[in-house]
Amino acid sequence: MAKSAKPKSLKATVTHLEMTRRPRAVTPLPVNLHATLMKATDIPLHFYRYLHWQVGREWHWVNRLRMSEEHLSKIVHAKTTRIFVLSVDGAPAGFFELSDLDDATVELSFFGLMSHVRNRGLGEWMLGQAVSTAWSTTPARVLVSTNTLDHPAALPLYQKMGFEPVSQNQAIVRPLADAEILAMVKADMPTAG
Repeated sequence: MAKSAKPKSLKATVTHLEMTRRPRAVTPLPVNLHATLMKATDIPLHFYRYLHWQVGREWHWVNRLRMSEEHLSKIVHAKTTRIFVLSVDGAPAGFFELSDLDDATVELSFFGLMSHVRNRGLGEWMLGQAVSTAWSTTPARVLVSTNTLDHPAALPLYQKMGFEPVSQNQAIVRPLADAEILAMVKADMPTAG
C-alpha cells in the first residue's frame, strides 16, 4: 500500500479584531428553526474534538485536534473557558468558545456552524449570542481573530457585528495528515470488551 503524501502547509493572513462597546441590538433567531444554545459544563474531550472537527475541518482548525488529552483538558476545562453548543432539531450544529483572558478582556476563541445548518441565518444570530455572553461579564473589550482560510463570510460578519480590525500577521497552517485523522478516529472509538 502506498504511503499517503504529507499535506502541504498553507499560508494565511490572520486578522485580529476587537469590540470596545456592547452592541445595541442582537439579531433574532430565524423563524421556523428549532434551535437551542446551551453552556457545556465539563464537556467530554471526545465531544469537544467532534465539534471542533465537524465545524472546523474545512477551515483547517487543527491546533486543538493535535493537543494531548492533558493539554486540551487544561484549556477546555479551565474556569476561564466557557463553551456553548448549538443544537438544531435536537442534533449538534455548532459551538462557540469564550476565554476570559483577564478581568478586562474576553476572547471569542472559536465560533462556527456545521455544514448542514449553514446558510439558514443562524450564523448572525449565534454570533450575537456569543457577543452578548462575552459582554455579560462587563469586560472592557472583546477580541476575535479570523484568517483567510476561514469561511469567507467570517470577517464581514465580525465587522457587521461591530468588531474592528486592529492588526494582521501571517501564519503557516499545517493541515492534518491522513495518519493523524485516523489516529483521532481510533482514539475515540469504543473498544469491545
